[in-house]
Amino acid sequence: MQFKGKKVLITGGSRGIGKAIAMRLAAEGADIAIVGKTAEPHPKLEGTIYTAAEEISKAGAGKVVPIQGDIRFEDSIEQIVKITAEQLGGLDILINNASAITLSPTEQTEPKRWDLMHDINVRGTFFMSKACLPLLKKSTNAHILNLSPPLTLNPEWFGRFLAYTISKFGMSMIVLGLAEELKPHRIGVNALWPKTTIATAAIQNIVGGDMMVQRSRKPEIVADAAYHILQRPATECTGNFFIDEEILTQQGVTDFTHYAVNPAQKLMLDLFL
Repeated sequence: MQFKGKKVLITGGSRGIGKAIAMRLAAEGADIAIVGKTAEPHPKLEGTIYTAAEEISKAGAGKVVPIQGDIRFEDSIEQIVKITAEQLGGLDILINNASAITLSPTEQTEPKRWDLMHDINVRGTFFMSKACLPLLKKSTNAHILNLSPPLTLNPEWFGRFLAYTISKFGMSMIVLGLAEELKPHRIGVNALWPKTTIATAAIQNIVGGDMMVQRSRKPEIVADAAYHILQRPATECTGNFFIDEEILTQQGVTDFTHYAVNPAQKLMLDLFL
């Protein structure tokens, strides 16, 4: 029960990577608040914040709080943090997982898609982090973990998906900046990114459909990596851009077969790697 008594807030926690991390930390005793927009069943999206909360509750003995919210808006962020503080009694870990994706070239990128990606990925991550700082400063081992890629100026990614790349690297620049800014407050700020594509709703519905899903890994590999990162002393672990497989290799894992959706298929490297 490595996380017994720890208070965790996860954006985009109703499915995919966010839910997997919630279930992994709940199994280790953490109290979890998950944030999502889906309160009613959606034809293309798995579950709701309430069905996810039920699953997470079954995975662990801690408290689970589902919060309907939209991190694009300040009043929603304030409400999310207020409910988290009231229901969990504090905060030790913030996981900025919520993200939007559109893989389009510049000529096909609509303003509303640009705005959605930047309002969630960059603006939402920044202001969620800001709003949680007063609570995190009271923790004895506070962490912020962004689901964002290692920073690079490789023109390949800018050339292929300019709008999305800027937004995800914006999340990573937040890691770089906050890690330095928050050192005096002993808050660890890091990024985590999967080596291969992960079978999520975005992969299924936006990126590559069933074929891509078959060449992906399950979200549990990212959850297991997050579990190991978030145990580390915040004062010694900050400003890093971690890759899930590398973290697990450091922990002695040599066989990753069970993480594959279809072990018979060749895995697809994730973007930015």
